[in-house]
Amino acid sequence: MKVLFVCSGGMSSAIVVNALKKEAEKKGVNMEVHAIGTSEIEEEVKNGWDVVMVAPQVRHRFDSVKKFAEEESIPCGIIPSQAYTPLGGPTLLKTVNDLIS
Repeated sequence: MKVLFVCSGGMSSAIVVNALKKEAEKKGVNMEVHAIGTSEIEEEVKNGWDVVMVAPQVRHRFDSVKKFAEEESIPCGIIPSQAYTPLGGPTLLKTVNDLIS
């Protein structure tokens, strides 16, 4: 499964990305996760992602991110604020699975 995180600069999601990867590994889910800034979404969304997740700090950009994702038939959602922590892996994995199912 390929998960694209969109945040303000692509850097702030590192801890959250690691939490999701660890949770996926615990559950036996093969997952690639990559974080980018909002300015990169238009091009990056064309690279075969299964789901796009938008960080809480850029939720105001959700509509434009979702538009690009939908053009590629990729589900898109907002990361719940309570999951945007080092301990948010279980909630993040559930959110991702809910979006793609």
